[in-house]
Amino acid sequence: MKNMHGILFAYSSNVRLKELTEHRTASSIPYGGRYRVIDFMLSNMVNAGITDIGVIMRENYQSLLDHLGSGRDWDLARKRGGLRLLPPFAYAGIRRDASTYRGKLEALYAVTSYIAYIRQEYVVLADGDLIVNLPLEEILERHMKAGADITCVCLDCESGQESDAYLRVGAEGRVSEVLLSGLDENTYPCIGVYLLSKSLLEGILADCAAHSFVNFTRDVLQRMQSRLNIAAYIHKGFSTRPQSVADYFKQSMNLLKPDVRNDLFSRSRPVKTKVRDEASTYYAPESRVKRSIVADGCVIKGELEDCVVFRGVTIDAGARLKNCILMQDTHIERDVDLSFAITDKEVRVTRGRALKGHESYPIAISKGSVV
Repeated sequence: MKNMHGILFAYSSNVRLKELTEHRTASSIPYGGRYRVIDFMLSNMVNAGITDIGVIMRENYQSLLDHLGSGRDWDLARKRGGLRLLPPFAYAGIRRDASTYRGKLEALYAVTSYIAYIRQEYVVLADGDLIVNLPLEEILERHMKAGADITCVCLDCESGQESDAYLRVGAEGRVSEVLLSGLDENTYPCIGVYLLSKSLLEGILADCAAHSFVNFTRDVLQRMQSRLNIAAYIHKGFSTRPQSVADYFKQSMNLLKPDVRNDLFSRSRPVKTKVRDEASTYYAPESRVKRSIVADGCVIKGELEDCVVFRGVTIDAGARLKNCILMQDTHIERDVDLSFAITDKEVRVTRGRALKGHESYPIAISKGSVV
């Protein structure tokens, strides 16, 4: 659907993610063996035929730049349009005294010159740290059929997911009330994906800039709810946004469930990522692997159970790992005993070490560490 333009907010820096965001933004966290979190919303847009996507950044974004590059792996390396990376220093008139934006509106103020040259009629605003597989073409069709001004993507009431906004939905899917808290059987948690026209977006930005408003939920959805036709699209599939190290661990372990994998990695809407050509993973005769996700390019000589293993990981003979997440190029040496642990990229756990966390408090080892 070439009448949509995508804008991703990739400036989130959740302090509760601790070691996972020391060297990257939340959108750039590795997930699922070979992906980064931003791959999911980026792929949603590409699968819907969106060819022009802007990614708003603010701090700690070198990892994100390395991953996205020119956008070639998502077919976004184009002479006209394609992927545009929007760092803060490229635009004048924004606060230089803060490390992050105070809200989505302030982030959009910083790229008003970019928004002015959008060619498409509709704009999809989405958080880059959201893990979900969405049918954006269907959402646009619903938006147009309902004559909505803004369509908010929500989860059903039973999801239990935390959100910055909870919507009460009346007849024909129209939002009757916007709440900042209070999830119950009559409210739907909003996941931070919004569809609206370019002209309405520009009008909202002009109005909010005049009043120094920065919060999209409070200053747009709540304040303008009575005069705008705000509709809700209820997504019934898997969706998550890791909020802490323990939450990231839990949501990664969810991938071991076939129904979650089938929903998130739909054949009709594939998730694309940066290509890293690797040989197939080698499994030694003495290795044992049970209920685990293992990417390519690994060497497995030890034992794995309920683990997520990224590309280029080496596990030596005698190592025993259970309930672990091993990011790219981790090396686990002989006779290591590891459980409920997350190793960031290029970590080395030396011979004979024993580290045991807990499901509610997994051990997280920073990038490049030697234990």
